[in-house]
Amino acid sequence: MRLLQLHSDFIEYEPIAKEIKYAEENISKSKVRLEDLVVALIAIENDDDESVAKIAVDEIKKYLNIVKSKTLLIYPYAHLSSNLAAPTIAVEIIKAIERISKESLGDVHRAPFGWTKAFDIRVKGHPLAENAKVLTKQKSSFDKKSTSDTHNEDVSTDDGSISIATNRSEKVSSALKAEEKLQSFWYILQPDGNMTPIKDYKFNNQEKNLQALANYEMAKKRAIDGHPPHVKLMKKMSIADYEPASDVGNMRYYPKGRLMKSLIEQYVTKRVMEYGGIEVETPIMYDSKHPSMESYFNRFPARQYNIAVDGKQLFLRFAACFGQFLMAKDFQLSYKHLPLKLYELTRYSFRREKSGELVGLRRLRAFSMPDCHGICRDMNQAKEEFLKRFELSISVTTALGLSIETDMEMAIRFAEDFYDENKDFVNQLASRFGRPVLVEMWKERFFYFTLKWEFNYIDNLNKASALSTDQIDVENGKRYQIEFVDEDGNKKNPIILHNSPSGAIERVIYALLEKAAKISISGNGLPSFPLWLTHTQIRLISVARQHLVLCEKIAKELLNKQIRTDIDDRDESVGKKIRDSEMEWIHYTLVIGDKEMQNEKNLVVRDRSAGKQREVSLQELVDEINLKTRDKPYLPLNLPMYLSQRPQIMA
Repeated sequence: MRLLQLHSDFIEYEPIAKEIKYAEENISKSKVRLEDLVVALIAIENDDDESVAKIAVDEIKKYLNIVKSKTLLIYPYAHLSSNLAAPTIAVEIIKAIERISKESLGDVHRAPFGWTKAFDIRVKGHPLAENAKVLTKQKSSFDKKSTSDTHNEDVSTDDGSISIATNRSEKVSSALKAEEKLQSFWYILQPDGNMTPIKDYKFNNQEKNLQALANYEMAKKRAIDGHPPHVKLMKKMSIADYEPASDVGNMRYYPKGRLMKSLIEQYVTKRVMEYGGIEVETPIMYDSKHPSMESYFNRFPARQYNIAVDGKQLFLRFAACFGQFLMAKDFQLSYKHLPLKLYELTRYSFRREKSGELVGLRRLRAFSMPDCHGICRDMNQAKEEFLKRFELSISVTTALGLSIETDMEMAIRFAEDFYDENKDFVNQLASRFGRPVLVEMWKERFFYFTLKWEFNYIDNLNKASALSTDQIDVENGKRYQIEFVDEDGNKKNPIILHNSPSGAIERVIYALLEKAAKISISGNGLPSFPLWLTHTQIRLISVARQHLVLCEKIAKELLNKQIRTDIDDRDESVGKKIRDSEMEWIHYTLVIGDKEMQNEKNLVVRDRSAGKQREVSLQELVDEINLKTRDKPYLPLNLPMYLSQRPQIMA
């Protein structure tokens, strides 16, 4: 906060016009004159909160005693700083200063907030007539800025280039701080609606993953204590790796990983479009001084990347929420348009997760998130839509190769009053999941949502990671001034749903790799990806050079059928080529030799999923693959068809 105190003979001011959209309403526009007073010119800065109001009043009190004045005018004056707080926050702090002042001082006045004002002032001529201070949450100082230990100092440059905030200190949302200290009450909710305090619940042998989820969530420990198997696998399979030239938590994706990501992105987007989603695209950076931004940031549990450029303080988005909300605010909406389903797959969303929490594809600082917001008329419509999206999430998760019955554990989080009023609705979710779920209950709602569920994958280190999720948001319709005209002709704010039917794309790959690792460790089968996500679906192995002609003929036919096929034409033994195909988890391997040259109709295929060889015709194999990949997107190979032409990726 910037505070300039002027011991004055008089001030005379007159409100002229609103200067900003969030200016106070219903104020007197008549001229005001006050005499023999202290005028406190005040600018509320970014990171200030109401705790600074008391510090300001203490400083003003001291100054009034020094200059022997009993009259105070609190005068909002934004021109003292270029680091201003959002108007919605600033006005509340100004009002807090007025309220606290009136409790302990006599004659207190306040000029209106957000208005252009004409004013005349005569400052007294003694040495103490002007007094400037910078106030923070910790201390006050004369002509010296002190910084909160919980915030970044943005770095600007003389040439106008962009500069990322240093990590001298970290900007952390109020929600994130509170989340670490929030008192939660934990239960296990049965499909029949029976809810048992977790301390009284007896986990059975089939509920080891549920118990691991409960332990992980209640401990609130996110730091890694080992390397999960997927890290080794993502490198070995040439899917992804760490990028040493970037910030930690930003990954590089090799061709196989890029193809897999693209296929998942296309599939999830296709399913959301079928559900009724309207795809949009929004910016990846926003002005932190936008009136809606800072208050939302402090309600969302995330750390952010900050950027200083051209005198502005920007941040990289940590979700698609505000881009879609700002867009919806500008729509002309009727109740007939609702529920409205806005969708964007962000590439990327950015969160400055703690470095000790980052590992492989499980937790990143830059990730791709399919984000579908449902703008609903009221709570009844929101709950109805919520159930549809729950079914969508189950269907998408299953199609991605993760079983709801065996791979996923569910958590539901809600405020106590919501549960008391909506028990049947909450029980309906648990019943549909079909197994006991973890419940986190709060006595009072702290976050912007009143209910949230998520599907969690428990990895080989017993760490839980949320994938699919949805939330019932009861705040942001009003915060972002999204309005629709209801049937009665009145404008109302909607309830908003936040759904990702798959979760982050990178985390889906993490879960698939961890699942494959579990299969390998248990010995119950061979690890693999779903066929439609496998980079090479059929590999043709030539026994000798003369067999390449038939390999090329078969490959051309398969590629025309949109089946990703490659040819191992390397000067290696057939045994090594087969082993390499197995190491790459390729579902179908065909060895082409003299026998196949003589009889092209009957081919012997090594079927990884069946764990055996069998004889098939090429058309039978095509039909089998088409059946397994039905309704899934297709992309061609993004590497040369011939293995001899591919670079060796040293991951």
